[in-house]
Amino acid sequence: MNKILLIIQREYVTRVRKKSFIIMTLLVPGLFAGMFAVIAYVATDKDKTMHVVSVIDNSGSFKGKFHDEKFIKYAYPNQSLASAKTALKDEDDLLLNIPANIKDSVQLFARKKSTLALADNIQGQMNDIAMGASLVKAGIDTANLHKVKSNIVIKPTELTAAGEKNTSMGATYALSFSGAVLIYLSLFIYGAQVMRGVIEEKTSRIIEVIVSSVKPFQLMMGKIIGVGLVGLTQFVLWIGLTALISHFVGHNASGVNSALNNFVHNLGSDAGYELGCFLFYWITGFLFYSALFAAVGSAVDSETETQQFMFPITLPLLFTYILSVSYLFMVPDSPLAVWLSMIPLSAPVAMMVRIPFHVPAWQLAVSMGLMIVGFIFTTYVAARIYRVGILMYGKKTSYKELVKWFFYKE
Repeated sequence: MNKILLIIQREYVTRVRKKSFIIMTLLVPGLFAGMFAVIAYVATDKDKTMHVVSVIDNSGSFKGKFHDEKFIKYAYPNQSLASAKTALKDEDDLLLNIPANIKDSVQLFARKKSTLALADNIQGQMNDIAMGASLVKAGIDTANLHKVKSNIVIKPTELTAAGEKNTSMGATYALSFSGAVLIYLSLFIYGAQVMRGVIEEKTSRIIEVIVSSVKPFQLMMGKIIGVGLVGLTQFVLWIGLTALISHFVGHNASGVNSALNNFVHNLGSDAGYELGCFLFYWITGFLFYSALFAAVGSAVDSETETQQFMFPITLPLLFTYILSVSYLFMVPDSPLAVWLSMIPLSAPVAMMVRIPFHVPAWQLAVSMGLMIVGFIFTTYVAARIYRVGILMYGKKTSYKELVKWFFYKE
């Protein structure tokens, strides 16, 4: 045990002292804060461009009926379509040509491609005008129709043992995505560090000196836990620094401050539960995949040779990540989501998508139990391969060779 602790200390201290660790630890929170500031800036009216839409109405049904908006003004020039096209010189101006028969195609001309939002705005106004004309023709009083028009807003409320609790679907989706993305990226980043460390020590022949003092299993576990603690340290620092920087940025950007306050408010009492689940799946997922990465690193002589072994290992995680951001968050209780959150290869990502939607206790317990059993079994298999692979040089490794290494006796 003391030898494992020494290896953990060496791996941890060596990595946290690197300039790359310090730079990335300080840089990432700044990038996040900068991203929020940019989003708040572009969301304001500062960058809005004034558009003038010239309307050539050959139907006679729309002239004078478009209403101006903050950044869209309508004009009705008394000229032909050809003349209006020639007069259209400003790249931010547009020309709307409405045919005599409204069933024909309506054309929107511009010197550059118009944005989808702008086209949708014009199209929406045209549909409202056409619908109003149809209602009047049918003898329906549009003024009374607008009076009785309702504006219903649904407020999601969750019934819990403690009583009613307001919920925010936006905050829930944000938690789903952020949890899945963070675990997915960190498993690759820090797992790859374990693999590279093993390859470097193996190719430099330092490993031959090290294994004369410690057992291969001790060395592997020391490297995995040491790098894991480095990742955990970086995560804690990122969260703390991001919160601190966002607090100061929020004072100067009311939109950011309001968004952050709403997000924290909507987390409520579930924040501790969700953070605890995140830490559990991050740690167990890291141990699970890092053991496999360490085995791969011990089986090859260079990083270029790792692809044939890395793809089968990472494919389930990649598959689950793609499903998570495109499908699972919409149906978190579907059979597919439940099974993916149980299987250790995919559970760290799939379960983080489901956690904000309150996973049944028995499913969470089964998933956590399988994760623990999974990383213990994976560590055992990886250790059997690792103890042979770290001393193998110059031989092209295949899956058949890995199976042989697993069954070699001590």
